[in-house]
Amino acid sequence: MPASQLFWLIIIISFVLPLLKQYHMNMIRFRVLRSLQRKRGSRIITLIHRREFFSLLGIPFSRFINIEDSEQILRAIRQTPGHIPIDLVLHTPGGLVLAAEQIAAALQKHTARVTVFVPHYAMSGGTMVALAADEIIMDENAVLGPVDPQIGNYPAVSILKAVELKNKNRLDDQTLILADIAGKALQQVEDTLYRLLLKHLAEEKAREIAQTMSEGKWTHDFPLTSDALQKFGLKISTEMPWEIYSLMSLYPQPEQRRPSVQYIPLPGEAENDRRRQR
Repeated sequence: MPASQLFWLIIIISFVLPLLKQYHMNMIRFRVLRSLQRKRGSRIITLIHRREFFSLLGIPFSRFINIEDSEQILRAIRQTPGHIPIDLVLHTPGGLVLAAEQIAAALQKHTARVTVFVPHYAMSGGTMVALAADEIIMDENAVLGPVDPQIGNYPAVSILKAVELKNKNRLDDQTLILADIAGKALQQVEDTLYRLLLKHLAEEKAREIAQTMSEGKWTHDFPLTSDALQKFGLKISTEMPWEIYSLMSLYPQPEQRRPSVQYIPLPGEAENDRRRQR
């Protein structure tokens, strides 16, 4: 085969093979979701952000909650009859506040029961979405996080703190504008959390927790465990269905030349997984 033809054959294979792998994985996910949906008698929605190789050159893309996510989830909620429960599998580092607020508001308005499953983590905007549910089910080692808004690359509360420590007359207009936006963002997020928490807590307690989770008391990646959330007065369950873990295994991180984590299955472990999937 001429070198030019071989070159183009390699290009075509490199383009088609990732698409075929992605299609095959999507079909497996669909079957698992359909099985879980039948078992629970609910609408299953996933909001799972991982890094996957799906482009022409196999470049991984990081995912965050965005407007496209909110459009798709709002469509799924709108098409779900009011008497059908919704189960949302949530795994995300957070994302756009507007998108998270839209999703949370739509979930809260759904008349049937809403359950959010957090197998690993749902940080920032993901926490806001989780608080809209009637029930949050977390793995005992899973975490939520603070919902303090970020302006550019900086926490809103840190921008305000920096302005307080300096003479305002010596600050440039851009810094003062950022401080004004930061103050508005903090109030917006606190008010949103307050409305969501009223479903779970008394009015005074809801305002207190909303302020605690949005005021920048911790770093943005501070882990809020199920124990910490229960101390806030939230009802958190750690009875995670095994099907959720099976589903998460179908969203692998990109393969590396040298695996970061390896372990050998225990005797009978693989057979038990096969029996569960039947």
